[in-house]
Amino acid sequence: MVSTQDSGLDGSHGPAETRRRRRRPGWVLAAAAAAGLVATALPAAATTGTATVTAGSLAFNSTPPNVTFSATLNGSDQTPTTTEAIDVSDATGSGTGWNVTATSTTFTTGTHSLSTSATIVTAAPTDACDSGATCTVATNAIGYPYTLPAGTTAPTATKLFNSAASTGMGNQTVTPTWKLSIPANTFAGTYTSTWTISLVSAP
Repeated sequence: MVSTQDSGLDGSHGPAETRRRRRRPGWVLAAAAAAGLVATALPAAATTGTATVTAGSLAFNSTPPNVTFSATLNGSDQTPTTTEAIDVSDATGSGTGWNVTATSTTFTTGTHSLSTSATIVTAAPTDACDSGATCTVATNAIGYPYTLPAGTTAPTATKLFNSAASTGMGNQTVTPTWKLSIPANTFAGTYTSTWTISLVSAP
């Protein structure tokens, strides 16, 4: 009597092979599930950015420079000119505005003096942002010509230049051109005058 066993040689499979084939669908499902997790977008989260800007001050960047006139008598009236670069820093961040005021003592040498109205600014000063500063150039409403107050004792200061509200922010240089009236009959000598230039908050 001949006993016949299934050897698998005819294309059929034994029990172990059957178990291996049954595991494969599970592996495929796990890989597909992992791919699905990677493709799923996470919900967006809101964040806040904060920038704290602290107010600075209103001040001259540097002391206004001395003013020097020069003239040689020639028998005629003369009006020598000179400029003065007034460097203003408005770092308040308030947009309040500001103004530059001026007063002086009379130009005098010994017993001789020039007129108390000898010093004038005939046209509006120029105004430009300082290098490296993004400024808001001042809007100036002062009328010209401007006469610098003068006296034996310096009179009350008056506005030379102003910056309207919401202008004049940042560092900028205001440059008036000063003219000095020297009549033909002026005595020769070195005349001196004390000037007071001030920076005041508000237009």
